[in-house]
Amino acid sequence: MDALSLLLDWITPKRAGGALIIGIAGAQGSGKSTLATAAAARLTNSRNMPAMADTIAVSVSLDDFYRPRAQRLALARGIHPLLATRGVPGTHDLPLLQDVLLRVRAGRPVSLPVFDKRSDDRLPPQHWRRFDRIDLLLLEGWCVGARAQPAALLATPMNGLEAGEDPEARWRTHVNQTLAGGYQRVWAMLDGLAFLAAPDWATVPRWRAEQEAAIGGRMDAAAIARFCAHYEGLTRWQLADTPRHAGLTLRLDGSRRVISR
Repeated sequence: MDALSLLLDWITPKRAGGALIIGIAGAQGSGKSTLATAAAARLTNSRNMPAMADTIAVSVSLDDFYRPRAQRLALARGIHPLLATRGVPGTHDLPLLQDVLLRVRAGRPVSLPVFDKRSDDRLPPQHWRRFDRIDLLLLEGWCVGARAQPAALLATPMNGLEAGEDPEARWRTHVNQTLAGGYQRVWAMLDGLAFLAAPDWATVPRWRAEQEAAIGGRMDAAAIARFCAHYEGLTRWQLADTPRHAGLTLRLDGSRRVISR
């Protein structure tokens, strides 16, 4: 089964007039960015899909909505040091994301922010992507559509990072409370959610290491393990919970092939 074809077949009937906003979620390394980019290219002015005629489809990453570095450092000082690391709920600029989604929904001109991971900061507005309108926005990100975890799941540290640096669960409680609040209001603006389900948590750090190798990154195995540990608790929860409410779940094997839907 081909992930792109399955995604296109699921999205196309939803395009019945007016702007469409689709979420694509999946763990680090699952291929969601590649899939979203390919889908946007296929759906823009597609001659083979009458429903997509004159459609401007664009993909954007949730990563591009990270708070600027200065804001995250302020969160780290005021709430918990682990919030300096981008990625978890609470490190995104939700007002900016909501404004973008509202502009897309209204058919208004929109500028999509660009986050530079090398400098760990958002680029100035003159470097953002500008569109007169977007008919179909594909918002991809690891925690897109995620629901808050039951409080009982936060009581016991998930890994060494949580045990050593968040023994009282202040960080993970803040992340979960933030996810239960503003993030749910953003997810409610989605017209559909597709989920790329990794086979298990153990596969995720391996996928992340493959990504790092492909881009010639500087993170060694220990750094990758620490980085992924920030996401382990919520990722495990998503693997269990998101298929219950996603409109499309594509289950992947360890090589990112779709094995069922």
